[in-house]
Amino acid sequence: MRFVFTPPADHASGLLTLPWSVPLAQWRDDRLVEIRQRGISRHVVRFVYDDGTLYALKELSERLARREYQVLRALADLNVPAVEAVGIAVDLDDAQPRQQDSDAILVTKFLTYAATYRAVFSHPRGIQPIDGLLDALVELLVRLHLSGFFWGDCSLSNTLFRHDAGTLEAYLVDAETSEQHPALSDGQRVYDIELATERIAGELLDLQAGERLPDDVDPFEIADELRKRYDSLWQELTQEEILRPEEQRQRIAERLHRLNKLGFDAEEIELIPTAEGNKLRLRTRVAESGHFARKLFLRTGIDAGENQARRLLNDITSFRAYLEQKEGRPVSEIVATNRWLEEIYDPVIATVPEDLRGRLPPAEIFHEILEHRWYMSEAAGRDVGTTAATKDYIKQVLPEAPEPLDETLDDSTGPIDVIREPLPEEAAAATGELT
Repeated sequence: MRFVFTPPADHASGLLTLPWSVPLAQWRDDRLVEIRQRGISRHVVRFVYDDGTLYALKELSERLARREYQVLRALADLNVPAVEAVGIAVDLDDAQPRQQDSDAILVTKFLTYAATYRAVFSHPRGIQPIDGLLDALVELLVRLHLSGFFWGDCSLSNTLFRHDAGTLEAYLVDAETSEQHPALSDGQRVYDIELATERIAGELLDLQAGERLPDDVDPFEIADELRKRYDSLWQELTQEEILRPEEQRQRIAERLHRLNKLGFDAEEIELIPTAEGNKLRLRTRVAESGHFARKLFLRTGIDAGENQARRLLNDITSFRAYLEQKEGRPVSEIVATNRWLEEIYDPVIATVPEDLRGRLPPAEIFHEILEHRWYMSEAAGRDVGTTAATKDYIKQVLPEAPEPLDETLDDSTGPIDVIREPLPEEAAAATGELT
């Protein structure tokens, strides 16, 4: 057996002791855990909790495993949201025969605080599920296409979603049919969208059959809406426009500003002289992600999503202004940040009961408390304060958040709750089939 790891190969020590010589469906190991609300897969997929990290293991053909491994690594290099590839196991010395198309195992890190599309519909968390899911999926598709990736299997089931300060961010989960090219043709993009609309319509019909969609929602109209939103975003990012000389500088600045707000950058700007004026042609690329998240982490050590980080940084700025007004003197950024952590953020997070801390990332909980404070203050006609908002949020709102897919938590985020899969003899004994 050979295991190819992504660097750094810190994962090797624990994962190498797993029973790789046995088909994945027959594994017996205390590190195997169950994941609730997991998606549907055409392959055998199992989950392993080892040394504080949860991994997803998928058994498939070596050809597909190697391609998906390379695609996921390339996506990571380009900052396109996707699950993180850990490695692949190939040349397995089988103690028991395997199916011909299942001769390798792909290992990825489990995406923490992630939700399936079904969970988003069941627990929308203050967003419109259809709008949130479509916008997140469209942005992911556009990012893939701009980076030269053909997905080939885009669907809600092959995507996981994270809440990020009132929005959703989509992550690619299944990349076994994906292909990387220098650039995609219009035909390749159109075909990818056609596949996506077909699959999404089917998934929404399934939700409708389970009475989890509103009666006035048409699955086919929603699937077609994906195409419309994709076309609109793609047009905004790639359209050519004619600029008159006197407006050229302002129009270019406005266009770049719109691109940046959407999370994209202009890699190359070309002005082509025409009879009507200069034609502006942009080559757009995915912007370097995580600016605000890195800024927040460097200041506070808080790990957060981009929108969460922007919200928390704004709260720090507001707190600094409050301190300067209260004390009648300038307050440095470092002092304000440290006091915000000690007096605001840490006390709020510490108030959350341990059994609820794993429901959402701490930064998302803090963001939602800020939102809850605003709504409570609007209703009361006065500022109710953070303490009252926190207590009411913990009592009324947070318990309604769904349990995360990852039931395994480390000591820093809450109690460890590993749901171990039963060993074969245990399952047989429970059903009376053990002889």
